Amino acid sequence: MSSVTHVVEKTKQPKGGYINPKDMDCVEMPTEEPLEDISKENLNPSMVGTVVDYLTRYMLHGNRDKAFQVARVGSRIVGFEDYFQDALDQIKGLDDRSITKACKAASFDSVFRAGILAYRPVEEINPDEPTIKNIRIMVKRSLAFFDKYGPMTSDGFTFEDAYTEKIDSGDGDFLTKDTMWDFKVSINEPTTKHTLQLLIYFLMGKQTGKRKFKALEKIGIFNPRLNHVYTYEISKLPEEIIEEIRKEVIGY
Repeated sequence: MSSVTHVVEKTKQPKGGYINPKDMDCVEMPTEEPLEDISKENLNPSMVGTVVDYLTRYMLHGNRDKAFQVARVGSRIVGFEDYFQDALDQIKGLDDRSITKACKAASFDSVFRAGILAYRPVEEINPDEPTIKNIRIMVKRSLAFFDKYGPMTSDGFTFEDAYTEKIDSGDGDFLTKDTMWDFKVSINEPTTKHTLQLLIYFLMGKQTGKRKFKALEKIGIFNPRLNHVYTYEISKLPEEIIEEIRKEVIGY
């Protein structure tokens, strides 16, 4: 049994991928404030991406518990839920203290996803000024993205009734009316692994039969570091490709 990301890693795709990222429509969002160079950040890019994701969710719906729910589970695994809760209670917005506490709280996400060996002592997680600044700017870019492409209709969703013997876990980022979105906080353009991951999520969502997935027509990636929006209409994908992924990759 595997997660979606694990299955994507081991799936051999045709040349160019099942969905070639170059076939996605790309839009550059207006950049009002430039980022500090990523080399000035003192937290690893993966953690920065997680914090941007969590804080964006919190700023959109105002529910800290919901936004940081995966990290809470990770904190329980290592016996730090009280510490996690204290950090969570101090997140009020996008001020320096809130962002610092968000970094500490979000650090437990990796424990949930990768196991206890991924734990990093929270006292070592102290974002410096360039890191805090970049996180703040990228969250603001994410909110501007939703102003244009939203509203958000769901976040942090899973796929009960659609998991298989091949895939038993996986959670998506965001939904809007007709698009399933993934946030990728990276200096790089999307890859074939990113598009396959989203396509699997899309097909699993449809398989659940839940209302929130029925109107979906597109997959999309927003990268707040590049400030680029990428979208792809699933109707462009040949039906035989969709069936191959459903049967061979997902296991329907």
